[in-house]
Amino acid sequence: MRKDIKTSCQKRLSRIEGQVRGLSKMVEDDRYCIDIVTQISAVRAALRRVEEEILRDHVAHCVEHAIASGDKADQRQKIAELMDVIGRSDR
Repeated sequence: MRKDIKTSCQKRLSRIEGQVRGLSKMVEDDRYCIDIVTQISAVRAALRRVEEEILRDHVAHCVEHAIASGDKADQRQKIAELMDVIGRSDR
């Protein structure tokens, strides 16, 4: 993973960690259910953005490297991994 992407993802994940702690406090404080669900949606959206950033970097670095290498087995493996992770996506 490129250093700038890693730094960006770490910052985003730290913010998400804070959001999740806030969710726990909302539950503890018996906050209104819809407010909690709204915040859960915000956390899920933030996680999706991190996921997209990492996948973009994977394609730009790992998949691109496999294609440039000419190694057919590595190319197939990288594409299969990408398809598997996309297939598991809950979008």
